[in-house]
Amino acid sequence: MIVIAHNIRSLHNIGSIFRNAAAFGVEKLYLTGFTETPPRKEIAKVALGAENLISWEKGDIMEVIAKLKQNGYHVYGLETGGKEISAIEASIRASTSGHGAAMPVRVALVLGNEVEGIDQETIGALDGLVSIPMQAKQSLNVSVASGIAMYLFTRL
Repeated sequence: MIVIAHNIRSLHNIGSIFRNAAAFGVEKLYLTGFTETPPRKEIAKVALGAENLISWEKGDIMEVIAKLKQNGYHVYGLETGGKEISAIEASIRASTSGHGAAMPVRVALVLGNEVEGIDQETIGALDGLVSIPMQAKQSLNVSVASGIAMYLFTRL
């Protein structure tokens, strides 16, 4: 799994995303848009060394998405109002199995800005949107949501 943190404004959220990525064995983390990069003390304070464990690079969101798709990744955005992750899991499994043999699932997940979410141009470049089913409040902090999504997607 690859994670793209796009236009994340909080350095603490970035640190937490690094920590989640390390916890769930994310292959690479792309930091795009105005998302800050290590070394920053605010990132390090929350990442607790994870920023040194995860491969990461700064990039342009559209170029990263195009490159990942060329390399066979399904690229989804984590947003409210998307299909539940379980529905995406079923469709990925169905589209990647052939001749009775399961093929490896390659997923990239775009995380958007804490207030605005993922911009429309970026959404247009994605394979779809996924969401986490919630009861009362229909939003979570991006770092909390990223941890839940990473857990679910790394189980595909």
